[in-house]
Amino acid sequence: MLWYVIASLTPAVLIAAALWGGVWPVLALLSITVHVAFMDRLGRALRLSDSSGRALTLTLAAAHFLLLPLGVWAIGAAPHLEALDRALIFAALGLFLGQISNSNAHELIHASRRLPRRIGTAIYISLLHGHHVSAHLRVHHPAAATPADPNSAPRGMGFWRFLLSASWGEFRAGWQADSAQRARKTGAKGLHPYTLYLIGAALALLTAMLLGGVAGLLAYIGLAAYAQMQLLLSDYVQHYGLRREQRPDGRFEPMGPQHSWNAPKWYSAAMMLNAPRHSDHHMRPARAFPALEVTPEMPKLPYSLPVMAVIALVPPLWRRVMDRRLARWGQH
Repeated sequence: MLWYVIASLTPAVLIAAALWGGVWPVLALLSITVHVAFMDRLGRALRLSDSSGRALTLTLAAAHFLLLPLGVWAIGAAPHLEALDRALIFAALGLFLGQISNSNAHELIHASRRLPRRIGTAIYISLLHGHHVSAHLRVHHPAAATPADPNSAPRGMGFWRFLLSASWGEFRAGWQADSAQRARKTGAKGLHPYTLYLIGAALALLTAMLLGGVAGLLAYIGLAAYAQMQLLLSDYVQHYGLRREQRPDGRFEPMGPQHSWNAPKWYSAAMMLNAPRHSDHHMRPARAFPALEVTPEMPKLPYSLPVMAVIALVPPLWRRVMDRRLARWGQH
């Protein structure tokens, strides 16, 4: 577990230090960009473990709920920070929210116990993305690698078109799935999950306004949008072009190792709690992140997940890198 702790918490510590200005904002940004790329090149392997990693996920959740409001205040209202400091903190915190908090929330909403699931949901709500919980659990996992999943991009679709399609698609699909489940439960009690998501988002926006004024509110909305885009980038990269075969009876084959892309780099995987080991997660969603593995029959990306996400921002370059690889994988 040591490398998971180092990789995921180092940026959090440096972002906390960055709120004081000086050299720390630069170091915080470097810790989640250049440092990760350098460590990935060392080629180390992560050991599989039976540990649940729950202590780390809860620590990261606490870090998230500490850094997000402090970051909004620092960017929007801190009198001791220069404009460059604010920009660097925004970039570093945005990457932390998008790559680490998102990965941690994803791990938590798959937990078997209610409290971790609620904490994971609260993280997504704080990023104005609460509906992703419903869309991910009720739509993405059952329908991944099929046309029914708005978060599985078909071959040829560029990221920016996918971003518009998936943003609305997952909101609508999650709503429909939640509503259908409530309709099946006679006498369903409590508020619709989307009501809770929207109330939580409204409270978060109000808190941002109180912490940093209009500038803090805009910073918060920008951070949330940046984190959401990174989550959808991850979905795009990890499912691009892969499809489950449809059987004669109309049903799709079960989700297998060949239906998700996996990133082979160790340190970025540790930082993201093994989210890039995506095939194993889809086959065994309840498996804790330290036990996820990559086996030879799983398709692999040529670079780490963060690097592939950057490539995806340029659709012609993405197609040049991925379409031939996708064709070769299909032939294999």
